[in-house]
Amino acid sequence: MILELLPETGVATLRLGSSADEAVGAARALGFVLPDPDHGDSPGQVLCEHPESETDFTLGFTKGALTDIHVYRFRNEDADVTVALDGLDVFRTPSEELLDLLAERGHRVEQNDDGVDTLPDLRMILSNESSFEYPMDEEGDPIYFDYVLVTSVDLWSPRGD
Repeated sequence: MILELLPETGVATLRLGSSADEAVGAARALGFVLPDPDHGDSPGQVLCEHPESETDFTLGFTKGALTDIHVYRFRNEDADVTVALDGLDVFRTPSEELLDLLAERGHRVEQNDDGVDTLPDLRMILSNESSFEYPMDEEGDPIYFDYVLVTSVDLWSPRGD
């Protein structure tokens, strides 16, 4: 399964701006299930799980429209899943290397020491500060990103538009 991150558009067939029913339908079509299938017409968030790969999404809604897609790294290391941005494997490319490659491709990268890095022009956040036991380097730091947020909200403007 390939889940393409589409800046300001969505993830794979999930589209920012869609209704809860449309977003949940797209997630189900990708093989994701909902632990709580009664999401209602205007949920705040909906968790979607892919049992085989142990990949999760959280779909975030504002006023009934999908505004945020939180994608969490698969917990099954042998999973046949790729989360891609610009043809790069976001969860299998070492985080420092991924940021360098994205910068080389002209994307503005803002790094911090807390493990939360932003791609403000793409309205994305990358993080590697999960509580799951993912691969670590010799110093005990995560090697890969384990979370990405794709949003329609400009998190870096004073008003958050």
